[in-house]
Amino acid sequence: MKIIKNAEVYSPSPLGRKDLLIEGRTITRIADHIDEYDQIPDAEVIDAGGRIVVPGYLDIHEHITGGGGEGGPTTRVPESQLSVIVSSGVTTVVGLLGTDGISRSLENLLEKTKSYNELGITCYCLCGSYGYPACTLTGSVEKDIMLIQEMIGVKTAMSDHRSSNITGEELIRLATDARRGGLLSGKAGYVTIHMGDSPRMLEPLFYAMDHADVPITKFLPTHMSRNDNLLEDGIRYIHRGGYIDVTAGETTEGNEHLADRVMHVYEEAGTDHITLTSDGYGSMPKFDAEGNLVGLTYSTPKRLHELIRILVREKKVPLEEALKLLTATPALIISQAEHKGLIKEGSDADLVFYDDDMNIASVMANGSWAVRDGKVLMKGKFED
Repeated sequence: MKIIKNAEVYSPSPLGRKDLLIEGRTITRIADHIDEYDQIPDAEVIDAGGRIVVPGYLDIHEHITGGGGEGGPTTRVPESQLSVIVSSGVTTVVGLLGTDGISRSLENLLEKTKSYNELGITCYCLCGSYGYPACTLTGSVEKDIMLIQEMIGVKTAMSDHRSSNITGEELIRLATDARRGGLLSGKAGYVTIHMGDSPRMLEPLFYAMDHADVPITKFLPTHMSRNDNLLEDGIRYIHRGGYIDVTAGETTEGNEHLADRVMHVYEEAGTDHITLTSDGYGSMPKFDAEGNLVGLTYSTPKRLHELIRILVREKKVPLEEALKLLTATPALIISQAEHKGLIKEGSDADLVFYDDDMNIASVMANGSWAVRDGKVLMKGKFED
C-alpha cells in the first residue's frame, strides 16, 4: 500500500492538490486528504510536496527489438533497454517491426513483449511490418490478434519506397481482418500505418475510408510530421474524424521544429486526435534523390518528455492539453482508456512525478517504483 500526499494532480485534466491511495497496481482512492492509513506499518507514505504528478506515458510506436538494417547487417539498431524506457516516463509500450520483418522476427518481438510485462511495465505488440501481406505468427492477422494475448493490432507501411505500395483495397482487407480479430478478443484491432514521403500521402487511406465500413478510428497513420504537405493531409484526416501520430524529434532542435508543427495542428484541429510516439530504436535513415542510403541514426524515447516540456514552457500550451498526446489519447487508440492514460480511481498506478523545473524525477509503473528521485530501479536482467 502506498499513499501519495500533497500531489498537484493532472489526470491529464487538472484535479488540484490531492492524495492518492495505491493498493497493489491500482489507484483505489483519490481525495483531498487521506490520513487514516498513516499509522499502518506496511503503508509507504510519499509526500509529493505540491509537485506535479501526471499519468505514465504511453509510447505506442517503439521498435523494442531494434530496427534498421537498410544498409546491411552492420546497420541493425540494438534492442531497447527498459531503463531508458522508464527513465523517459514511459510505463506502457507498443512494440512493432519496421523495414526488416525477417531477421527482426515476430517471435522475437513477442518474447521481448513478454519480458517487459514480467519486468514491471505494460507492453503490447503488433503483427506485420513494412511488407504486405503482413507477417504473422499464425498465418492470419485475425488469428494473431484473437489468439495471442499481447497482440493488439497490425503494422503496415504506405507511400514509402521501402513499402509494398499497399493499395486502398489491400488496406481495407488488412483493416477488416484486424477489426474482426479485435472484436473477437476484446482488443483494439487497429492498423498502424508507417507513412513515407511519397506524393501519394494518405491517398490509399482516404480511399479505404470512402469504400469500407471499418471505423476511421481503427487507422493510425504515423510519422505525420515528416513534411508539411503530409501534415496538411493529416489535418484533413482529423477533420473527418481520424487520428494521426507524430514522431518526436531526434534532437532538441528537431523537437523545437516539431513543436511548431504540433502547434499548427493544435490551432487547426485541437489536440484530441493527435498522439506522440518516439519510434524508439527505429532507424532514422537518410536517402539521396536516387534512394541510396547516405546516413543512419536511430531514435530514442528520451525525446518524448522534452517535446512536452517545450510545448508547455515555450509554446504556452496548457499542460493538460500537451499531456493528451502521451496519455489519454494513445490509451484510447489501444482500447485501454479504462486502465491507462488517466489518474482516476480504478486505473493502473502508472505515474510520473515532475520536479520544480518540470523534469522527470520519479516514475511508478503498475504501482511499483521504476525511477525514484532520479535513480532507475526497474531494469532489464542484463543491464548494468
